[in-house]
Amino acid sequence: MAFTLKKYEAIKDKKIQAFLVHNLGIEGKVAQRLVSKGRVFDENNNNINTGETIPTNHIFIALFEGNSRGLKPLLEFQDFAIFDKPTHLMVHPISKNTPYSLLDEIRYHFGENANLIHRIDAETSGLVIVGKNKKSEIELKDMFQEKKYHKSYLAIVNGEIKKEIKIDKAIDKEGLLIGVRMKVCSENEIGKESITIIKPIKYNKEKDLTLIEAIPLTGRQHQIRVHLHSIGHTILGDPIYGVDDENAENYLNKTLSKEDRFKITGSSRLWLHANHLEFPYKGVTYKIYSKNQEILEQIK
Repeated sequence: MAFTLKKYEAIKDKKIQAFLVHNLGIEGKVAQRLVSKGRVFDENNNNINTGETIPTNHIFIALFEGNSRGLKPLLEFQDFAIFDKPTHLMVHPISKNTPYSLLDEIRYHFGENANLIHRIDAETSGLVIVGKNKKSEIELKDMFQEKKYHKSYLAIVNGEIKKEIKIDKAIDKEGLLIGVRMKVCSENEIGKESITIIKPIKYNKEKDLTLIEAIPLTGRQHQIRVHLHSIGHTILGDPIYGVDDENAENYLNKTLSKEDRFKITGSSRLWLHANHLEFPYKGVTYKIYSKNQEILEQIK
């Protein structure tokens, strides 16, 4: 996201938050966030902190402005929109130096008050819901929190899966070298309840790969990935599960070359795709499918 300093004529000696709210018309919570995150400056480039008065005749506010690279919503409704996210795209910037993320497109199309309702990993492609205003964001996030939605994924996994499988294995942090890696818990370990339904769709004997539908009944970090790995069917292209610690760490540190990534995992991307969403909103049930057919082409 572009980081832009915007200049505003100020009222010297007025409390900064009162000025932002009453004179610039910024919502109270947003004003508080701007000040607390150090995004408000005086003319000498010094932060103006919570409770302080404005020392100069002008102030500067650091704002993130979305830049588009041509990605448009798959569907748009009055209060929310659906994006069909490509692989290798983060949904949210991890720092001020992140050049581009899905949030860029969200803010570009719908403005400062639009926001993500849920997240998927950078390499996972597929459907993401976006609230176009604060009210719809709250309502849709509550819907997710209360698990009133259904979603399913497509994945390409190593080996043949012949019949439907219910994976009911608790998940916890692995706690070793790779900090983001999860593990399934043994009988004497305590983790978070995690259930995934796996349905085989098509097996490619020549490549020894199976296209499956994965339906997570719970929403844990890396749930589908770690569950499939635990039954010996790691997702094609997974650079964290099914690889040794050194290569996983190199991937996370962005020092794993594309050639080595392909050699180790069998692909340049993680073949996991958020394909279907079903959820209620204001008395209407929405059933939405991705139009991205790339994963289906891969298994031919």
